[in-house]
Amino acid sequence: MDTRPVQLTIGGQSYKVVSSADAEELQRLADAVSAKVAELTPRGKVAPQQAVLLAAIALAHELEQERARRIAVERKTRDMLRRVLVRIDDALDEA
Repeated sequence: MDTRPVQLTIGGQSYKVVSSADAEELQRLADAVSAKVAELTPRGKVAPQQAVLLAAIALAHELEQERARRIAVERKTRDMLRRVLVRIDDALDEA
């Protein structure tokens, strides 16, 4: 894999990362973190470095919540599908 340095700006701070990931994808992710930093920083204030850490924690929390929702939906969908298949099997057995 080809790794190269990419310059990213998050919360007004510049970071140089070395990655094999696409630079545009890294920038998109950095923009998402910057948006979260801006959300956590009072308007008109300079974002402290801790804001990046808080943004990362907030994003990780949101990710956990979304994963839990996805797992719940998958479980519910599997259960519904099982019930439908049982009903189909029962209907075929009766016929």
